[in-house]
Amino acid sequence: MQVGIHLPHIGRKAGPEAIRRAAVQAEALGFADVWSSEHIIVPRGAPYPPSVIFYDPVLTLTWAAAFTKKIGLGTSVLVLPMRHPLPLAKELATLQNLSEGRLILGAGVGWMAAEFAALGAPFRERGRRMDEGIAMMRAVWSEDPVTFPARHIPAVIEDMRMLPRPVRSIPIWIGGSSEAALARAVRLGDGWHGSRLSPEEAVPIVRRLREHRPQPEFAISLRYGWDGKDDGALAGRLSGYREAGIEHILLEPAERDLEDWLRAVERVARIVEDTRQ
Repeated sequence: MQVGIHLPHIGRKAGPEAIRRAAVQAEALGFADVWSSEHIIVPRGAPYPPSVIFYDPVLTLTWAAAFTKKIGLGTSVLVLPMRHPLPLAKELATLQNLSEGRLILGAGVGWMAAEFAALGAPFRERGRRMDEGIAMMRAVWSEDPVTFPARHIPAVIEDMRMLPRPVRSIPIWIGGSSEAALARAVRLGDGWHGSRLSPEEAVPIVRRLREHRPQPEFAISLRYGWDGKDDGALAGRLSGYREAGIEHILLEPAERDLEDWLRAVERVARIVEDTRQ
């Protein structure tokens, strides 16, 4: 089981030096990848997310890539239906090429209606826009010239060109645990990226996904927020996820101060190493 670490690009600890130090540390400690999340604009006083300070996820990963050589880069998750797929496809292809093929696109439909409204994106059509957006991005990443018959997203793509194409195919992990998300992962995804499930809750989902997508290249990943209180509890949790068939875990420390965050990541590295022995 591979383990990744969320980058400190949210809240008061966030900043260019925090992101750089965390990315360099994660690579030195042997983590598989580093990750970023997305909220573009949120209502004042909203109970979630816990902070309105959110560095852009794609630029955060680009900054992290500039200071690292091998560690993977992932989004947990980009809300595809809020964005137009063409500029996003250009950004992601650029990051994939600048990082020499290290990107994983974790993608979800989103849940905050007010954020969609602020961006002028239709909330009730987000499922259809998600499916079409994935197809549109894959088309411009793989075809030159490209023609794409858009139905739900405003776009006229007839005999067009978008270069450079990604140096390596960008895997898309579908986020979410709803019925629609699981079905979309099976139908369209290169993997599934769930969130905050216990090992027991993950078992039937893993079984279902593997029934439909037994290919070893189909990734099964889960995001887990660790409060840093009990090393033994985390070790047990990681063992439980491994037994459940989870192949990749993204850990997000809860610490708000950067130095505490970095120390927590060092503890995670030791715990991960101990569970592998």
